[in-house]
Amino acid sequence: MRKTKPFKSVLARENRGSAARRMRAGFSFAVSAVLFALPANAQTPAIPGFWDPQHREALPDLAALRGIRFTIEDDFPPFGFTMADGALAGFNVELARGICEELKVACTVQPRRWDTIIAAIEEGRSDAAAASIAITAENRKRVDFSAPYYKTPARFAAPAKAELTDAVPETLAGKTIGVEARTAHEAYLRAFFPRASVRVYETAAALRSALKRGELDAAFGDGISLALWLNGTDAAGCCGFRGGPFTHAAYFGEGVGIAVRKNNPVLRRAIDFALKRLSERGVYADLYLKYFPVGFY
Repeated sequence: MRKTKPFKSVLARENRGSAARRMRAGFSFAVSAVLFALPANAQTPAIPGFWDPQHREALPDLAALRGIRFTIEDDFPPFGFTMADGALAGFNVELARGICEELKVACTVQPRRWDTIIAAIEEGRSDAAAASIAITAENRKRVDFSAPYYKTPARFAAPAKAELTDAVPETLAGKTIGVEARTAHEAYLRAFFPRASVRVYETAAALRSALKRGELDAAFGDGISLALWLNGTDAAGCCGFRGGPFTHAAYFGEGVGIAVRKNNPVLRRAIDFALKRLSERGVYADLYLKYFPVGFY
């Protein structure tokens, strides 16, 4: 299997705190209102689905489950953040509460610093974490995971007036495609779009600026970061997604799951059951559309 360069993405770094500050500085959205506006002429986002509708997840015996102490990060909008009145909000926050409601168990959601979240689970100070923790071999050594509840796909973004309607190797042949240097996105682009003219940038911000100025036919990068930028004031309606999403696990990871203490199959299975039910009942879709009006899928 082809080896990839280290994945440098705002949603996959170990140093999540500094990444969150960069996201907060780079994207503008109304946290006081929570509900974000869908840009004019934007299509309704496709809702990602990670649960097999043919598989019937059995609810385990919850007699011993008094409640779930969820941990989140409150410096990572729009996944988790603190409102002006001090209340916690965000996609992860509402999903955690939805899990508890589905299971009909008591729920607490407490914020912690990113670098202490897994340790809190290991030490029994937290039962589960809905904190955008990537499912990786390294993290599996310390915690178990639910099924993924979102993934971090790669996407192409192009100027709104561009004639480009799709993003496949044939349509991008000879096109100038920007990408952040030394990332899995660069490795993927060079491997699967060999006839594109690749232009690298040292930062994602520099890449987005070049796209907005019209210097590129398209940019390739982290779909979530691009979706937040496209929905923000900085993009000013300049651009939109084309093609994709691209979800090759060897390049872009297995996704993000709810982390639980190791050797706690009852809680892990209960969370899987609740996630599937939230999807079936449309609750997951409502949350996705609420926080990602420009979807990353």
